[in-house]
Amino acid sequence: MPFREINSKMVEATLAPGQKLFSQRGAMLAYRGEVSFTPNIQGGQGGVASMIGRRVAGESTPLMTVEGSGTVMFGHGGHHIQVIELAGDTLYVEADRLLAFDGTLQQGTMFMGSQGGVMGMVRGQVTGQGLFTTTLKGHGAVAVMAHGGVIELPITPGRDVHVDPQAYVAHHGEVRNKLSTAVGWRDMVGRGSGEAFQLELSGSGAVYVQASEEKL
Repeated sequence: MPFREINSKMVEATLAPGQKLFSQRGAMLAYRGEVSFTPNIQGGQGGVASMIGRRVAGESTPLMTVEGSGTVMFGHGGHHIQVIELAGDTLYVEADRLLAFDGTLQQGTMFMGSQGGVMGMVRGQVTGQGLFTTTLKGHGAVAVMAHGGVIELPITPGRDVHVDPQAYVAHHGEVRNKLSTAVGWRDMVGRGSGEAFQLELSGSGAVYVQASEEKL
């Protein structure tokens, strides 16, 4: 179910009978047609296990199920929206970044320590994000939120991408991540915050980076 970008801060989804999507509660701006909105207590397509996993992980951003026939417009907090199309791969994204996603996608939770070992855990502490992250897998579209717009950077074998952890939004593909220290890196680029860390991503896929260090 593709999302149509109305502008940088609003998207529209077209629903047909038998289709459904999930969205962050409060993200619906307007709709046309016969559309229903119900609180989601099943944890999305991942079922009860996914719901329990997110609660343990602190990833408890409330969702609503959207079904019916019509068009629905979504936006939230004036944040910029990026639509990501998945073709059978997995998207890793923080729960509070999710605006809406196709109901056919399988939702789960991943412990960040399993990508990068202890450094993956440290990343969660440094960025202020949880040690767990939400995963969406399958064929479908995902609308994520960010500050100041988003750029997609390809990750290819032998060409790692280094990202400021605060600017990281999401990534997909066969990607490994670890947090590396770079003494003087912050001072060198003029931030001087003392957080001399880079998120290093390697493998094959893409990472989405926002044009800001602000959290949602």
